[in-house]
Amino acid sequence: MSLVLVVDDEPDLEALILQTFRRPVREGAMRFAFAHDGQEALEALARLDPVDLVLADINMPRMDGLTLLARLQEMAAPPATVIVSAYGDMANIRTAMNRGAFDFVTKPIDLADLDVTIAKTLRHVAALREAAARRAAAERAHAALARYFSPNLASRLAVDAQTLDLGGRRRDVTALFTDVTGFTALVETLQPASLVALVNSYFAGLTDIVFSHGGTVMKIMGDALQVLFGAPEDQPDHAARAVACALALDRFAETFRAGRMAEGVAFGATRIGLHAGEALVGDFGGGRYFDYTAYGDTINTASRLQSANKVLGTRICASAAVAARVQPFQGRPAGDLLLRGRTDPLRAYEPVEATRFADPATSAYAAAFARLAERDPAALPAFAALVGTEDADPLARFHLRRLLNGGGGTQIDIG
Repeated sequence: MSLVLVVDDEPDLEALILQTFRRPVREGAMRFAFAHDGQEALEALARLDPVDLVLADINMPRMDGLTLLARLQEMAAPPATVIVSAYGDMANIRTAMNRGAFDFVTKPIDLADLDVTIAKTLRHVAALREAAARRAAAERAHAALARYFSPNLASRLAVDAQTLDLGGRRRDVTALFTDVTGFTALVETLQPASLVALVNSYFAGLTDIVFSHGGTVMKIMGDALQVLFGAPEDQPDHAARAVACALALDRFAETFRAGRMAEGVAFGATRIGLHAGEALVGDFGGGRYFDYTAYGDTINTASRLQSANKVLGTRICASAAVAARVQPFQGRPAGDLLLRGRTDPLRAYEPVEATRFADPATSAYAAAFARLAERDPAALPAFAALVGTEDADPLARFHLRRLLNGGGGTQIDIG
């Protein structure tokens, strides 16, 4: 129901208005309130439900219509105003329009013209309110979606979720998992406020990197992050994005860890796993809340590759399916992993930065790994020489320990 406040000191106008608009008043589509000057109008506005339209005369005692209009414009959400004045008083009408009046009618009032003007103004008010409601809904949706999606994608979804398919469907994706070593023990040593600040700072850095690479944050679970590339938007280069993101995450995490260690906080290394393949992706929130999730072997394998870093001594572990989709892929073979729940070994790689890939030590590692794959006895001295020159290479040390303990070949039971 639209509420119109009529502000005029003419005693007969109230009866005339109610008679003219008796049908919409009787049907409950419109109601009227009346004031005799601008001061009384302001008092009425303070106690009435939100007024949709103010119909105000210019010439009134105590406070005229132009002063009232100026006061209305000071309100956070001023009502639409239609000014009433004599036809010959165009200077005041022009002033009123410049001060924000929506329209005007002239005296003597043509009731048919008044009916049209009020109807047009109320349609305008309804359109503005609908637009404001849509904008508020979009802002709320954007706030929720921004937790998952990059800002540009969240904005698109907030405006029109139908532009992207969020229903369950199978997609070719790359899944990425992260985890922090020793986090449970760290939780026991920190005060709650310190822990909250630490975790929020850490995940703020991670998610900024994910979004900058076009990734979708699926879940944050304790100290772990689950990310997807290739959904909800198609990304033909999703594997390359994921590898670049993993390397950027590793750089940030190592810098973050060093900073916390300098402060006396034993923040662990971040381990990252990546796998590419088909997954069932969609909003599985049951209609009650938004839960954009992925299911399938691709997701489970990425999680297990993250865990495999603990055995291998690496911080990033990617499957051959990821490496095959990235051209050129820059990384080192880690081994053929027998992961829990899988019957066939999975070739895994350690993605490395371009500078490290170009280092002669990486070529020496590749040669040693090739000997390992061939079960060549020369693999042992090759890895021994590599560890001797590269003390900080945990993966080479891992293979050397296996060889020294009688192991051979590239197949590794991760469990």
